[in-house]
Amino acid sequence: MADFKHTPLVLASASPRRLELLRQIGMAPDRVAPADVDETPRRHELPGPHARRLAEEKARAVLADFPGSYVLAADTVVACGRRILPKAETEAEARACLELLSGRRHRVFGGVCAIAPDGRAGHRLVATVVEFKRLSASELDAYLAGGEWRGKAGGYAIQGRAAVFVSFLGGSYSNVVGLPLYEVNNLLEGLGYRRGGDGRS
Repeated sequence: MADFKHTPLVLASASPRRLELLRQIGMAPDRVAPADVDETPRRHELPGPHARRLAEEKARAVLADFPGSYVLAADTVVACGRRILPKAETEAEARACLELLSGRRHRVFGGVCAIAPDGRAGHRLVATVVEFKRLSASELDAYLAGGEWRGKAGGYAIQGRAAVFVSFLGGSYSNVVGLPLYEVNNLLEGLGYRRGGDGRS
C-alpha cells in the first residue's frame, strides 16, 4: 500500500490515442476533460511554437475546474517546412496533405504542458522526423477510402495503415501517435506527480 495520498491526474484531451498511451505507461488519468480552444495558427506562427502554445492553452482552459489536481495537455502538429498542415476533416484535405508528404521528410511537433496543484507549470516540445515513401495513386486512394485520416494532423495515423508509408523515423514514435511518453513521464515526475500505489495514476 502506498504511503502517500494520490493526487488526481486530469487529461485535457478528447484523444483516445493519448488516453491509451498514458495507460500504456501506467498513468491512466483520473479524469478526461477535453479543452475547447481555438486551434487556428496565429499570423507567422511557426509549427513548434504553435504546438507549445496550444498545449498550454488547453491545460489552462480546464485548470479551474479541477483544483488540487495535476492537469496534462498536449497538441500535435504535422509540419512540412514552416507550413502547418491541418487536421484533415475532408477527403480533399487529407489527399492534399498526403500528396505533399509523399516521397519527402516532414516533422511532427508535440507540445506538452503539465500544471501541478500548486500552479507550477512545465513544458516540453518534441520534434520527430518522419519520411514517407513515394505514394502511388492506388496506395493513396486505398488509404483515403479507409477513412482513418479523419481528424488526424497531416491526414494520417502512423499507428494505423499509414505505418507502411514510413521509410524513416527519427525521434519519438509515441510523439507522432499523439504523446511523447518519455518527456511526459519526466515532466510529471519533475512536478512531483506520483502514481497510485496499485500502479495506476
